[in-house]
Amino acid sequence: MSYARADVLVETEWLEEHLQDPGLRIVESNEDPELYAQGHIPGAIHIRWKTDLQDPVRREWISREQLEALLGSRGISNEHTIVLYGDKNNWFATYTFWLLRYYGVENLKILNGGRQKWVAEGRPLTTEIPAYPPVQFRAKDPDPALRAFRDEVLQRLGDADLVLVDVRSPQEYTGELVAPPAYPQEGAQRPGHIPGARNLPWTLNVREDGTFKPAEELRQLYASQGVTPDKDVIAYCRIGERSSLTWFTLRYLLGYPNVKNYDGSWTEWGSLVGVPIERGPGGTERG
Repeated sequence: MSYARADVLVETEWLEEHLQDPGLRIVESNEDPELYAQGHIPGAIHIRWKTDLQDPVRREWISREQLEALLGSRGISNEHTIVLYGDKNNWFATYTFWLLRYYGVENLKILNGGRQKWVAEGRPLTTEIPAYPPVQFRAKDPDPALRAFRDEVLQRLGDADLVLVDVRSPQEYTGELVAPPAYPQEGAQRPGHIPGARNLPWTLNVREDGTFKPAEELRQLYASQGVTPDKDVIAYCRIGERSSLTWFTLRYLLGYPNVKNYDGSWTEWGSLVGVPIERGPGGTERG
C-alpha cells in the first residue's frame, strides 16, 4: 500500500528539475544556523526555526500575524508551493511543516531525504542568497487538533483511547540520559518518560539515507506497538522537533486522523512540579 498522502513528498531528482519553477519557494530550516551560509539548494530561502519562528521572550511560537509578515517578506505568497528541507535528519523541516500547518498554511511539501541526500547525490549548492520581492501572505488561526499541551497530556494519562509515543532514544526513554549524547545535558530537571508512553525512536521512520521507509513497513511497525489509526496519538521528544517527524509520518504518510505533537515535550514535562514520571524500559520506577 502506498502513502496516504504521497503528494507531500518530493524527490531530489524532481526538485532539481524544478529549481526554476516560479510557483515554488524552497525553504531550508536547519538546527545549525551556519549551514545555510556554507551552501544551500539554489533559490532556497533560509528560515531559522529558533530566531525566525519562536517568540524571543516566551517559550512560544510567533503569532499568526508575525508568521504572515515573515513569509510575505521572504517572497512567499499563498499561491506558492513551499518545499521544505533540513539537514541530515530533516527534523526541522518537519518541525516547520507542522508549525505552518498549525497556522493553516497549504501547499506544503517535504524534500525526501533532505539536505543529506541532496549533497550525497552531488546535486548543486550555492552561497548566493535569493532576493524575492515582498508579497502578501495570509495564514489562519491556530488549529488545536495539531498541538498538545501539558494539561491535556496530564488529564488523559491512562486514557485507553490515547497512545503516547516517545520518539527519543531508548537511553532517554529509560532515564539514563536527559538529552541525546551529542547534545548538552540540560533542560529537563528529571530523566525518564511520561507514564504509559511507547518508545518508538524517530529513526525507525527512515532509512540510512534519510528517506522515509515504505508505507507497509511503517504500518506494521506502529501497529505492533498498539499505535493504530483508531487511537488518538500524541508524540513527544525533547523539544518537539524529532516528534514532528513522527507526527508527519503518522498523519501524512499513514493517514492517521488524530495525531498531535506535544512540542513542550520532555524539556517541559521533566521540569514540571508534581507530575508523574516513569523510568526504566517498562516504567519500573515511578515518581
